[in-house]
Parts: sequence; structure tokens; C-alpha cells
Amino acid sequence: MNLNISSLSKFVWRSHATSGFGFQQIRNKWANALMIRDVKRRRMSAENFLERSRINALRKNDVLPIEIREMADKEINKFEMNAIPLRINNRCVITSRPRGIVKEWRMSRIVWRHLADYNKLSGVQRAMWG
Repeated sequence: MNLNISSLSKFVWRSHATSGFGFQQIRNKWANALMIRDVKRRRMSAENFLERSRINALRKNDVLPIEIREMADKEINKFEMNAIPLRINNRCVITSRPRGIVKEWRMSRIVWRHLADYNKLSGVQRAMWG
């Protein structure tokens, strides 16, 4: 396998020195067990991203014979369920709230508003009229 790891470095966490390894953030522990499960899924999905996308391309190619597509189906079923990107649940990185996520910051709208009110987010400014 000839992988270009340097281009995937922001997706794959491989070293123990990386923050988020060992289920612990830099300042405090994860909010709850659901957050730990989400981190596992994100890591596993990132590690298997290239191989899954190659096999999926074989599965969805209409030009290839049916036998090859069936073999690709069997190969894709060998992956763990947590390697599927659809199983990743967007959660707030601070409170682990699953709803109302501001995607750019990966925070819930409540935490985002609180931090924006006190000038803790760069590039965010309160709206002002008149």
C-alpha cells in the first residue's frame, strides 16, 4: 500500500503525544462516556478512510463485473461498525451536547454564545445596530 500519510496528518491521530489520545483533553477529562465513544469513532474512521473509500469506489463502479463488486461488498463488511463515518455524532467538545452544534467551532450554540459574549472566540463580534 502506498499511502500519503502527510496529507492525512490532520485526520489521523497516531502518537501518544497528541492531545485527545488516551481519552483526555488537554485541560480536563472528557465530559462523559458518550464523548469517549465519539472520539473512538472519529479516530477509527480516520484510520480506515483511504481503504474504505477505495473499496467503496469498486462497489459503486457500474463498469466492473458483478463478481468484483460482490467481492468488494464482502471486503467492506469486514470493517468494524465504528469505522463508518455515518456513526460519528457531532457533539459539543466542551459539554458533549448532541444538538445545536455550530460546526465551525464544534461547540453547542449555548457554549458558543457564552464564549462569544466574553470575547473568547476569535473572529466573532456581536451584532450592533444604529
